[in-house]
Amino acid sequence: MQIDHLRQRLRALGAKPLHEQRVLRDWIQAQPHDQGRRRAEDFLPLPVREALPALDLELQGMLKLLSTHPGADGSARLLVGLHDGQTVESVLLPRDGLCVSSQVGCAVGCQFCMTGRDGLIRQVTSGEIVAQVVLARSLRPVKKVVFMGMGEPAHNLNNVMEAIELLGIEGNIGHKNLVFSTVGDPRAFERLPQGRVKPALALSLHTTKPALREQLLPRAPRLTPQELVDFGESYARLTGYPVQYQWTLMEGVNDGEDEMDGIVALLQGKYAVLNMIPYNTIDDLPFQRPSWEKARAIAAALHARGVLTKLRDSAGQDVEGGCGQLRAREAKGKQGKIIPIRAGV
Repeated sequence: MQIDHLRQRLRALGAKPLHEQRVLRDWIQAQPHDQGRRRAEDFLPLPVREALPALDLELQGMLKLLSTHPGADGSARLLVGLHDGQTVESVLLPRDGLCVSSQVGCAVGCQFCMTGRDGLIRQVTSGEIVAQVVLARSLRPVKKVVFMGMGEPAHNLNNVMEAIELLGIEGNIGHKNLVFSTVGDPRAFERLPQGRVKPALALSLHTTKPALREQLLPRAPRLTPQELVDFGESYARLTGYPVQYQWTLMEGVNDGEDEMDGIVALLQGKYAVLNMIPYNTIDDLPFQRPSWEKARAIAAALHARGVLTKLRDSAGQDVEGGCGQLRAREAKGKQGKIIPIRAGV
């Protein structure tokens, strides 16, 4: 289900914009229809009220929680089943955050990322994206949503932007607490400034070397690191939110002094934060996770050179930290083989 289709159905029942907002707000905030200043029976048209029980059941059945895997850090990885039998993952993050998936699979094919090995299976609809938030809110408060799970949000732009608009307007989530994460796509940079809700932006950088970026992200748009930062800086100045540059730190790949010099040259003086995340080692991939001590020293050195750097770890490392590993286990049980998926949130 797409949000626009849901709106059309409500309008066909005689709902006005305020009625649509009420029904959608009740759903996305996971609250009953009899809450609020005006009771549903005093506010909504009769045909809408009569349709609500069936509609509520349909919305609740859009996806289901298959398993929950809590981590010691306060996170919890959720394996979520979609109506057609496909699965995605959502991650409850510490401090009332949620990471959602925007695609089943991925077409970008990052060499250090497992999700895209089987390519794109299908898009996640705007309704299914919002339903991940609704499901999470039935478990704990959600005040921040990051689009950093399975998939490339820029490749599902209409559904993602429709979900972001609803989350930012009826979902009671601050616009800067909606984070659109992308490898960098000109279509996204054109679309994001036009949105009624302008989310914060996270850009997957990973290297300052154009040739290495093409090698690591073989099917990403051919933007150089400098072009990526230029797009990011323009959006940051427009919105007033610093861009979050993501750097998956891999031993012997992008952890050298030359890369650190390149980061300083690219980001010094920019309205930006560098999120450095040590790689989640996966057995059949040739990349290794550096020691935490080395990662800490790199982050401290960059910070001292004028680049605001935050050293982060993927949520739920003790429950298979790479995003999608729960999906792989579930697929292995069904098919006798692992479906490779993405490393790291």
